[in-house]
Amino acid sequence: SIYLFGISISMISAILGRGSLCMKRTRIVGGKLLQRSPTEGTYAIHEATIVLCGAHIEAITTQPTTTPSEEEEIVDGRRKLYMPGLINTHGHAPMAILRGLQDDAPLHVWLQQHMWPAEARFTAKDVRAGAMLAIVEMMRTGTTTFLDMYDRMEIVAEAVAQTGMRACLSRGIIGLCSVEEQREKLAQAIQFVQQWHHGAQGRITTMIAPHAPYTCPPALLTQLIEASAQYDVPLHIHLSETAEEVAQNVATYGVRPVAHLMNLGCFARPTLVAHAVHVDEAEIAVFAQHSVAVSHNPRSNLKLGSGVAPVVAMQRAGVCVALGTDSAASNNNLDMFQEMRTAALLHKGVLCDPTVIPIHTALNMATVHGATALQLTQIGELAVGMKADMIALDLDAPHLQPTDALLSHLVYSASGSDVVDVWIDGKRVLNNRVCTTIDEEKVRYDAQIARQCVVG
Repeated sequence: SIYLFGISISMISAILGRGSLCMKRTRIVGGKLLQRSPTEGTYAIHEATIVLCGAHIEAITTQPTTTPSEEEEIVDGRRKLYMPGLINTHGHAPMAILRGLQDDAPLHVWLQQHMWPAEARFTAKDVRAGAMLAIVEMMRTGTTTFLDMYDRMEIVAEAVAQTGMRACLSRGIIGLCSVEEQREKLAQAIQFVQQWHHGAQGRITTMIAPHAPYTCPPALLTQLIEASAQYDVPLHIHLSETAEEVAQNVATYGVRPVAHLMNLGCFARPTLVAHAVHVDEAEIAVFAQHSVAVSHNPRSNLKLGSGVAPVVAMQRAGVCVALGTDSAASNNNLDMFQEMRTAALLHKGVLCDPTVIPIHTALNMATVHGATALQLTQIGELAVGMKADMIALDLDAPHLQPTDALLSHLVYSASGSDVVDVWIDGKRVLNNRVCTTIDEEKVRYDAQIARQCVVG
Protein backbone atom coordinates (compact mmCIF):
# COMPACT_ATOMS: atom_id res chain seq x y z
CA SER A 1 0.00 0.00 0.00
CA ILE A 2 0.97 3.63 -0.49
CA TYR A 3 1.02 5.61 2.77
CA LEU A 4 0.30 9.28 3.43
CA PHE A 5 1.09 10.58 6.94
CA GLY A 6 1.10 6.99 8.19
CA ILE A 7 -2.29 6.11 6.73
CA SER A 8 -2.60 3.92 3.66
CA ILE A 9 -4.26 5.39 0.60
CA SER A 10 -6.65 2.41 0.56
CA MET A 11 -7.73 3.26 4.11
CA ILE A 12 -8.31 6.88 3.12
CA SER A 13 -10.39 5.72 0.15
CA ALA A 14 -12.47 3.49 2.40
CA ILE A 15 -13.07 6.32 4.84
CA LEU A 16 -14.08 8.71 2.09
CA GLY A 17 -16.27 6.07 0.47
CA ARG A 18 -18.30 5.01 3.49
CA GLY A 19 -17.22 6.84 6.60
CA SER A 20 -18.18 10.05 8.32
CA LEU A 21 -16.97 12.11 5.36
CA CYS A 22 -19.57 10.56 3.07
CA MET A 23 -20.62 13.17 0.50
CA LYS A 24 -24.06 11.68 -0.23
CA ARG A 25 -26.35 9.61 1.95
CA THR A 26 -29.61 7.98 0.85
CA ARG A 27 -32.18 6.55 3.28
CA ILE A 28 -34.73 4.07 1.91
CA VAL A 29 -37.67 3.65 4.28
CA GLY A 30 -40.75 1.46 4.45
CA GLY A 31 -39.60 -1.27 2.07
CA LYS A 32 -39.12 -5.01 2.37
CA LEU A 33 -35.58 -6.38 2.19
CA LEU A 34 -34.24 -9.73 0.97
CA GLN A 35 -31.27 -10.69 3.12
CA ARG A 36 -29.04 -13.74 3.07
CA SER A 37 -27.79 -15.54 6.15
CA PRO A 38 -24.00 -15.72 5.74
CA THR A 39 -23.81 -18.96 7.71
CA GLU A 40 -26.79 -20.84 6.30
CA GLY A 41 -26.90 -19.45 2.77
CA THR A 42 -30.67 -19.07 3.09
CA TYR A 43 -32.85 -16.01 2.69
CA ALA A 44 -35.43 -14.11 4.68
CA ILE A 45 -37.58 -11.09 3.91
CA HIS A 46 -38.33 -8.40 6.47
CA GLU A 47 -39.14 -4.72 6.63
CA ALA A 48 -36.06 -2.54 7.01
CA THR A 49 -34.56 0.87 6.52
CA ILE A 50 -31.52 0.88 4.25
CA VAL A 51 -28.95 3.67 4.41
CA LEU A 52 -26.55 4.14 1.51
CA CYS A 53 -23.40 6.20 1.97
CA GLY A 54 -21.67 6.90 -1.33
CA ALA A 55 -21.11 3.58 -3.10
CA HIS A 56 -21.69 1.39 -0.02
CA ILE A 57 -24.42 0.20 2.31
CA GLU A 58 -23.87 2.06 5.58
CA ALA A 59 -26.70 0.65 7.67
CA ILE A 60 -29.63 -1.78 7.62
CA THR A 61 -32.00 -1.51 10.54
CA THR A 62 -35.42 -2.80 11.55
CA GLN A 63 -35.67 -0.18 14.29
CA PRO A 64 -38.02 2.81 13.93
CA THR A 65 -36.62 5.32 11.48
CA THR A 66 -34.70 8.15 13.09
CA THR A 67 -35.17 11.72 11.95
CA PRO A 68 -33.13 12.12 8.76
CA SER A 69 -30.66 14.94 8.31
CA GLU A 70 -31.28 17.65 5.74
CA GLU A 71 -28.46 16.31 3.57
CA GLU A 72 -30.05 12.88 3.15
CA GLU A 73 -32.12 11.85 0.17
CA ILE A 74 -35.24 10.05 1.42
CA VAL A 75 -36.67 7.31 -0.79
CA ASP A 76 -40.14 5.91 -0.15
CA GLY A 77 -39.72 2.13 -0.29
CA ARG A 78 -43.30 1.17 0.50
CA ARG A 79 -44.80 -1.55 -1.73
CA LYS A 80 -41.33 -2.46 -2.96
CA LEU A 81 -38.97 -5.35 -2.28
CA TYR A 82 -35.23 -4.64 -2.26
CA MET A 83 -32.75 -7.37 -3.17
CA PRO A 84 -29.20 -7.73 -4.49
CA GLY A 85 -28.71 -6.92 -8.14
CA LEU A 86 -28.54 -10.03 -10.32
CA ILE A 87 -25.19 -11.13 -11.77
CA ASN A 88 -25.00 -12.42 -15.34
CA THR A 89 -21.81 -14.51 -15.61
CA HIS A 90 -21.67 -15.16 -19.35
CA GLY A 91 -22.65 -13.20 -22.42
CA HIS A 92 -21.74 -11.39 -25.59
CA ALA A 93 -23.45 -8.01 -25.31
CA PRO A 94 -22.88 -6.64 -28.86
CA MET A 95 -24.74 -9.65 -30.28
CA ALA A 96 -27.98 -8.09 -29.04
CA ILE A 97 -28.49 -6.61 -32.51
CA LEU A 98 -28.51 -10.19 -33.89
CA ARG A 99 -31.47 -11.23 -31.73
CA GLY A 100 -33.78 -13.50 -33.72
CA LEU A 101 -31.47 -13.61 -36.75
CA GLN A 102 -31.45 -17.41 -36.81
CA ASP A 103 -33.60 -19.67 -34.68
CA ASP A 104 -33.96 -23.44 -34.44
CA ALA A 105 -30.43 -24.44 -35.49
CA PRO A 106 -27.74 -26.45 -33.66
CA LEU A 107 -24.83 -24.51 -32.18
CA HIS A 108 -22.18 -25.13 -34.82
CA VAL A 109 -24.55 -24.42 -37.71
CA TRP A 110 -25.94 -21.37 -35.94
CA LEU A 111 -22.44 -20.10 -35.15
CA GLN A 112 -20.52 -20.86 -38.34
CA GLN A 113 -23.20 -20.29 -40.96
CA HIS A 114 -25.12 -17.40 -39.42
CA MET A 115 -23.43 -15.59 -36.51
CA TRP A 116 -19.81 -15.44 -37.66
CA PRO A 117 -20.67 -14.16 -41.17
CA ALA A 118 -22.90 -11.45 -39.67
CA GLU A 119 -20.32 -10.50 -37.06
CA ALA A 120 -17.66 -10.19 -39.78
CA ARG A 121 -19.65 -7.18 -41.02
CA PHE A 122 -19.71 -5.45 -37.61
CA THR A 123 -18.25 -1.96 -37.42
CA ALA A 124 -17.30 -0.14 -34.24
CA LYS A 125 -20.71 1.58 -34.34
CA ASP A 126 -22.45 -1.80 -34.52
CA VAL A 127 -20.52 -3.12 -31.52
CA ARG A 128 -21.45 -0.03 -29.50
CA ALA A 129 -25.10 -0.20 -30.60
CA GLY A 130 -25.37 -3.83 -29.52
CA ALA A 131 -23.57 -3.25 -26.23
CA MET A 132 -25.78 -0.31 -25.33
CA LEU A 133 -28.95 -2.24 -26.21
CA ALA A 134 -27.83 -5.13 -24.00
CA ILE A 135 -26.95 -2.80 -21.12
CA VAL A 136 -30.36 -1.13 -21.25
CA GLU A 137 -32.09 -4.51 -21.26
CA MET A 138 -30.01 -5.84 -18.38
CA MET A 139 -30.37 -2.68 -16.33
CA ARG A 140 -34.14 -2.62 -16.79
CA THR A 141 -34.48 -6.30 -15.82
CA GLY A 142 -32.42 -6.17 -12.63
CA THR A 143 -28.91 -7.16 -13.69
CA THR A 144 -26.30 -4.92 -12.07
CA THR A 145 -23.16 -6.84 -13.08
CA PHE A 146 -22.45 -8.76 -16.27
CA LEU A 147 -19.57 -10.66 -17.83
CA ASP A 148 -18.79 -10.09 -21.48
CA MET A 149 -16.51 -11.86 -23.92
CA TYR A 150 -16.22 -10.22 -27.34
CA ASP A 151 -14.05 -8.44 -29.88
CA ARG A 152 -13.39 -4.65 -29.68
CA MET A 153 -14.00 -4.89 -25.96
CA GLU A 154 -12.77 -1.35 -25.36
CA ILE A 155 -16.04 -0.16 -26.95
CA VAL A 156 -18.05 -2.24 -24.48
CA ALA A 157 -15.90 -0.89 -21.64
CA GLU A 158 -16.64 2.68 -22.72
CA ALA A 159 -20.36 1.88 -22.72
CA VAL A 160 -20.11 0.42 -19.22
CA ALA A 161 -18.20 3.45 -17.98
CA GLN A 162 -20.78 5.81 -19.50
CA THR A 163 -23.88 4.04 -18.22
CA GLY A 164 -22.81 3.29 -14.65
CA MET A 165 -23.03 -0.49 -15.09
CA ARG A 166 -20.66 -2.95 -13.40
CA ALA A 167 -18.96 -5.53 -15.62
CA CYS A 168 -16.22 -8.12 -15.89
CA LEU A 169 -14.91 -7.78 -19.44
CA SER A 170 -12.59 -9.79 -21.66
CA ARG A 171 -11.35 -9.58 -25.22
CA GLY A 172 -12.53 -12.94 -26.59
CA ILE A 173 -9.90 -14.68 -28.71
CA ILE A 174 -10.62 -17.08 -31.57
CA GLY A 175 -7.36 -18.57 -32.77
CA LEU A 176 -8.49 -19.97 -36.12
CA CYS A 177 -6.07 -17.68 -37.94
CA SER A 178 -2.39 -17.17 -38.68
CA VAL A 179 0.21 -17.07 -35.92
CA GLU A 180 0.70 -13.37 -36.65
CA GLU A 181 -3.01 -12.70 -36.11
CA GLN A 182 -2.95 -14.77 -32.93
CA ARG A 183 -0.10 -12.63 -31.59
CA GLU A 184 -2.00 -9.48 -32.44
CA LYS A 185 -5.11 -10.71 -30.63
CA LEU A 186 -3.05 -11.71 -27.61
CA ALA A 187 -1.50 -8.24 -27.54
CA GLN A 188 -4.96 -6.68 -27.74
CA ALA A 189 -6.18 -8.82 -24.83
CA ILE A 190 -3.20 -7.81 -22.68
CA GLN A 191 -3.55 -4.15 -23.60
CA PHE A 192 -7.22 -4.27 -22.65
CA VAL A 193 -6.39 -5.73 -19.23
CA GLN A 194 -3.71 -3.08 -18.66
CA GLN A 195 -6.03 -0.25 -19.65
CA TRP A 196 -9.32 -1.29 -18.07
CA HIS A 197 -8.73 -3.54 -15.05
CA HIS A 198 -10.33 -1.68 -12.10
CA GLY A 199 -11.45 1.03 -14.52
CA ALA A 200 -14.63 3.12 -14.41
CA GLN A 201 -14.16 3.94 -10.70
CA GLY A 202 -13.54 0.24 -10.02
CA ARG A 203 -16.73 -0.98 -11.71
CA ILE A 204 -14.81 -2.78 -14.47
CA THR A 205 -12.62 -5.82 -13.89
CA THR A 206 -11.09 -7.97 -16.61
CA MET A 207 -10.29 -11.54 -17.58
CA ILE A 208 -8.26 -13.32 -20.25
CA ALA A 209 -10.69 -15.16 -22.52
CA PRO A 210 -9.76 -17.82 -25.06
CA HIS A 211 -13.00 -18.56 -26.89
CA ALA A 212 -12.87 -22.37 -26.59
CA PRO A 213 -10.48 -25.33 -26.84
CA TYR A 214 -11.74 -26.06 -30.36
CA THR A 215 -11.04 -22.51 -31.58
CA CYS A 216 -7.68 -21.95 -29.86
CA PRO A 217 -4.64 -24.15 -30.64
CA PRO A 218 -2.69 -25.46 -27.62
CA ALA A 219 0.24 -23.06 -28.17
CA LEU A 220 -2.12 -20.08 -28.09
CA LEU A 221 -3.97 -21.42 -25.06
CA THR A 222 -0.65 -21.75 -23.25
CA GLN A 223 0.21 -18.13 -24.03
CA LEU A 224 -3.17 -16.96 -22.77
CA ILE A 225 -2.81 -18.95 -19.55
CA GLU A 226 0.62 -17.38 -19.04
CA ALA A 227 -0.87 -13.92 -19.62
CA SER A 228 -3.50 -14.65 -16.98
CA ALA A 229 -0.74 -15.42 -14.50
CA GLN A 230 1.47 -12.50 -15.50
CA TYR A 231 -1.31 -9.92 -15.14
CA ASP A 232 -3.08 -11.71 -12.27
CA VAL A 233 -6.53 -11.90 -13.82
CA PRO A 234 -8.80 -14.95 -14.12
CA LEU A 235 -9.51 -17.01 -17.23
CA HIS A 236 -12.89 -17.39 -18.93
CA ILE A 237 -13.60 -19.97 -21.64
CA HIS A 238 -16.45 -21.88 -23.32
CA LEU A 239 -16.12 -25.56 -22.43
CA SER A 240 -17.86 -28.80 -23.40
CA GLU A 241 -20.96 -27.03 -24.65
CA THR A 242 -21.93 -29.76 -27.14
CA ALA A 243 -21.30 -33.49 -27.56
CA GLU A 244 -19.82 -32.70 -30.97
CA GLU A 245 -17.25 -30.41 -29.36
CA VAL A 246 -16.17 -33.13 -26.93
CA ALA A 247 -15.86 -35.72 -29.70
CA GLN A 248 -13.85 -33.30 -31.83
CA ASN A 249 -11.43 -32.65 -28.97
CA VAL A 250 -10.90 -36.38 -28.45
CA ALA A 251 -10.28 -36.89 -32.18
CA THR A 252 -7.83 -33.97 -32.38
CA TYR A 253 -5.97 -34.16 -29.06
CA GLY A 254 -6.74 -37.64 -27.73
CA VAL A 255 -8.46 -36.39 -24.58
CA ARG A 256 -11.71 -34.71 -23.59
CA PRO A 257 -11.75 -30.89 -23.26
CA VAL A 258 -11.49 -30.81 -19.45
CA ALA A 259 -8.37 -33.00 -19.43
CA HIS A 260 -6.98 -30.99 -22.35
CA LEU A 261 -7.25 -27.71 -20.42
CA MET A 262 -5.93 -29.28 -17.24
CA ASN A 263 -2.89 -30.65 -19.07
CA LEU A 264 -2.17 -27.16 -20.42
CA GLY A 265 -2.26 -25.68 -16.92
CA CYS A 266 -5.50 -23.76 -17.30
CA PHE A 267 -6.95 -24.78 -13.96
CA ALA A 268 -3.85 -23.65 -12.09
CA ARG A 269 -5.35 -20.20 -12.66
CA PRO A 270 -8.73 -18.98 -11.32
CA THR A 271 -11.07 -20.14 -14.09
CA LEU A 272 -14.72 -19.63 -14.98
CA VAL A 273 -16.03 -21.97 -17.67
CA ALA A 274 -19.23 -21.35 -19.61
CA HIS A 275 -21.76 -24.12 -20.19
CA ALA A 276 -19.99 -27.39 -19.12
CA VAL A 277 -23.00 -29.28 -20.49
CA HIS A 278 -21.17 -32.47 -21.43
CA VAL A 279 -18.99 -33.23 -18.43
CA ASP A 280 -18.83 -36.48 -16.51
CA GLU A 281 -18.35 -37.32 -12.84
CA ALA A 282 -14.55 -37.37 -13.06
CA GLU A 283 -14.50 -33.98 -14.78
CA ILE A 284 -16.79 -32.51 -12.13
CA ALA A 285 -14.31 -33.75 -9.52
CA VAL A 286 -11.57 -31.86 -11.40
CA PHE A 287 -13.65 -28.68 -11.23
CA ALA A 288 -14.13 -29.13 -7.49
CA GLN A 289 -10.47 -29.91 -6.86
CA HIS A 290 -9.27 -26.84 -8.76
CA SER A 291 -12.07 -24.43 -7.69
CA VAL A 292 -13.25 -24.02 -11.28
CA ALA A 293 -16.52 -22.05 -11.40
CA VAL A 294 -19.25 -22.78 -13.93
CA SER A 295 -21.63 -20.38 -15.66
CA HIS A 296 -24.85 -22.32 -16.24
CA ASN A 297 -26.79 -20.98 -19.26
CA PRO A 298 -29.90 -23.17 -19.34
CA ARG A 299 -32.07 -21.21 -21.78
CA SER A 300 -29.37 -20.79 -24.42
CA ASN A 301 -28.35 -24.44 -24.09
CA LEU A 302 -31.98 -25.53 -24.46
CA LYS A 303 -32.65 -23.35 -27.49
CA LEU A 304 -29.55 -24.56 -29.32
CA GLY A 305 -30.30 -28.17 -28.41
CA SER A 306 -26.94 -28.49 -26.69
CA GLY A 307 -28.26 -30.45 -23.72
CA VAL A 308 -28.66 -29.96 -19.99
CA ALA A 309 -25.62 -29.45 -17.77
CA PRO A 310 -25.34 -31.77 -14.72
CA VAL A 311 -25.68 -28.82 -12.37
CA VAL A 312 -27.00 -30.72 -9.37
CA ALA A 313 -24.06 -33.12 -9.49
CA MET A 314 -21.71 -30.14 -9.68
CA GLN A 315 -23.32 -28.48 -6.68
CA ARG A 316 -23.17 -31.68 -4.65
CA ALA A 317 -19.45 -31.90 -5.46
CA GLY A 318 -18.92 -28.38 -4.17
CA VAL A 319 -18.50 -26.61 -7.51
CA CYS A 320 -19.56 -22.95 -7.61
CA VAL A 321 -22.35 -22.77 -10.20
CA ALA A 322 -23.61 -19.35 -11.25
CA LEU A 323 -26.05 -18.26 -13.96
CA GLY A 324 -25.61 -16.59 -17.33
CA THR A 325 -27.84 -15.77 -20.26
CA ASP A 326 -25.33 -16.11 -23.11
CA SER A 327 -26.10 -13.66 -25.90
CA ALA A 328 -29.50 -12.28 -26.86
CA ALA A 329 -28.90 -13.96 -30.23
CA SER A 330 -29.18 -17.40 -28.64
CA ASN A 331 -31.43 -16.88 -25.62
CA ASN A 332 -33.27 -14.60 -26.84
CA ASN A 333 -33.42 -12.20 -23.90
CA LEU A 334 -31.18 -11.16 -21.03
CA ASP A 335 -33.74 -11.46 -18.22
CA MET A 336 -31.93 -13.16 -15.34
CA PHE A 337 -35.20 -13.77 -13.48
CA GLN A 338 -36.23 -16.06 -16.34
CA GLU A 339 -32.81 -17.73 -16.22
CA MET A 340 -33.15 -18.32 -12.49
CA ARG A 341 -36.63 -19.81 -12.87
CA THR A 342 -35.56 -22.04 -15.77
CA ALA A 343 -32.62 -23.37 -13.76
CA ALA A 344 -34.86 -24.09 -10.77
CA LEU A 345 -37.46 -25.93 -12.88
CA LEU A 346 -35.34 -27.68 -15.50
CA HIS A 347 -33.34 -29.90 -13.19
CA LYS A 348 -36.40 -30.94 -11.19
CA GLY A 349 -37.87 -32.30 -14.41
CA VAL A 350 -34.69 -33.90 -15.73
CA LEU A 351 -34.00 -35.69 -12.45
CA CYS A 352 -37.67 -36.29 -11.57
CA ASP A 353 -36.92 -34.75 -8.19
CA PRO A 354 -38.74 -31.60 -7.00
CA THR A 355 -36.27 -31.07 -4.15
CA VAL A 356 -33.25 -30.15 -6.29
CA ILE A 357 -32.34 -26.48 -6.75
CA PRO A 358 -34.72 -25.12 -4.12
CA ILE A 359 -35.54 -21.43 -3.85
CA HIS A 360 -32.53 -20.49 -1.73
CA THR A 361 -30.11 -22.26 -4.09
CA ALA A 362 -31.60 -20.55 -7.15
CA LEU A 363 -31.27 -17.13 -5.50
CA ASN A 364 -27.66 -17.86 -4.58
CA MET A 365 -26.88 -18.88 -8.17
CA ALA A 366 -28.19 -15.56 -9.47
CA THR A 367 -26.41 -13.40 -6.90
CA VAL A 368 -23.66 -14.39 -4.47
CA HIS A 369 -22.42 -17.36 -6.51
CA GLY A 370 -22.15 -15.04 -9.49
CA ALA A 371 -19.98 -12.72 -7.42
CA THR A 372 -17.78 -15.66 -6.41
CA ALA A 373 -17.48 -16.83 -10.02
CA LEU A 374 -16.33 -13.34 -11.07
CA GLN A 375 -13.89 -13.04 -8.13
CA LEU A 376 -15.82 -10.05 -6.77
CA THR A 377 -16.15 -9.89 -3.00
CA GLN A 378 -18.18 -6.72 -2.41
CA ILE A 379 -21.34 -7.55 -4.36
CA GLY A 380 -23.94 -10.32 -4.43
CA GLU A 381 -25.73 -9.65 -1.15
CA LEU A 382 -27.10 -6.74 0.83
CA ALA A 383 -25.11 -6.22 4.01
CA VAL A 384 -23.39 -3.37 5.80
CA GLY A 385 -20.10 -2.51 4.09
CA MET A 386 -21.03 -4.14 0.79
CA LYS A 387 -21.37 -2.20 -2.45
CA ALA A 388 -24.80 -0.66 -2.92
CA ASP A 389 -25.74 -2.75 -5.96
CA MET A 390 -29.43 -3.48 -5.50
CA ILE A 391 -32.77 -3.56 -7.22
CA ALA A 392 -36.36 -2.86 -6.19
CA LEU A 393 -39.38 -4.84 -7.39
CA ASP A 394 -42.96 -3.58 -7.55
CA LEU A 395 -44.95 -5.61 -5.03
CA ASP A 396 -48.30 -4.50 -6.48
CA ALA A 397 -47.89 -6.82 -9.48
CA PRO A 398 -50.72 -9.39 -9.39
CA HIS A 399 -48.38 -12.34 -9.94
CA LEU A 400 -46.50 -11.37 -6.76
CA GLN A 401 -49.62 -11.78 -4.62
CA PRO A 402 -50.29 -12.87 -1.92
CA THR A 403 -47.24 -11.22 -0.42
CA ASP A 404 -46.77 -13.72 2.40
CA ALA A 405 -44.88 -16.03 -0.04
CA LEU A 406 -42.47 -13.56 -1.59
CA LEU A 407 -39.47 -15.89 -1.48
CA SER A 408 -41.34 -18.32 -3.70
CA HIS A 409 -42.54 -15.54 -5.98
CA LEU A 410 -39.01 -14.23 -6.58
CA VAL A 411 -37.96 -17.52 -8.17
CA TYR A 412 -41.17 -18.94 -9.62
CA SER A 413 -43.24 -15.84 -10.50
CA ALA A 414 -41.15 -12.68 -10.85
CA SER A 415 -39.71 -11.34 -14.08
CA GLY A 416 -37.43 -8.51 -15.08
CA SER A 417 -40.44 -6.35 -15.89
CA ASP A 418 -41.17 -6.14 -12.15
CA VAL A 419 -37.98 -4.15 -11.55
CA VAL A 420 -38.69 -0.47 -10.92
CA ASP A 421 -35.46 0.89 -9.41
CA VAL A 422 -31.79 -0.05 -9.72
CA TRP A 423 -28.76 1.18 -7.79
CA ILE A 424 -25.19 0.40 -8.88
CA ASP A 425 -22.27 1.61 -6.78
CA GLY A 426 -24.78 3.66 -4.79
CA LYS A 427 -26.08 5.53 -7.84
CA ARG A 428 -29.70 5.14 -8.95
CA VAL A 429 -29.38 4.21 -12.62
CA LEU A 430 -33.04 3.16 -13.00
CA ASN A 431 -35.72 5.33 -11.41
CA ASN A 432 -39.33 4.22 -11.73
CA ARG A 433 -38.43 2.08 -14.77
CA VAL A 434 -36.57 4.91 -16.54
CA CYS A 435 -32.81 4.75 -17.10
CA THR A 436 -31.17 7.85 -15.64
CA THR A 437 -27.82 7.48 -17.43
CA ILE A 438 -28.98 6.38 -20.88
CA ASP A 439 -31.03 7.90 -23.71
CA GLU A 440 -33.15 4.80 -24.33
CA GLU A 441 -34.80 6.18 -27.45
CA LYS A 442 -31.41 6.76 -29.07
CA VAL A 443 -30.26 3.27 -28.06
CA ARG A 444 -33.28 1.69 -29.76
CA TYR A 445 -32.77 3.80 -32.89
CA ASP A 446 -29.04 3.02 -33.13
CA ALA A 447 -29.71 -0.70 -32.65
CA GLN A 448 -32.25 -0.76 -35.48
CA ILE A 449 -29.86 1.05 -37.85
CA ALA A 450 -27.04 -1.33 -36.89
CA ARG A 451 -29.23 -4.35 -37.55
CA GLN A 452 -30.13 -3.06 -41.01
CA CYS A 453 -26.48 -2.43 -41.85
CA VAL A 454 -25.32 -5.85 -40.66
CA VAL A 455 -28.19 -8.00 -41.88
CA GLY A 456 -29.88 -5.86 -44.53
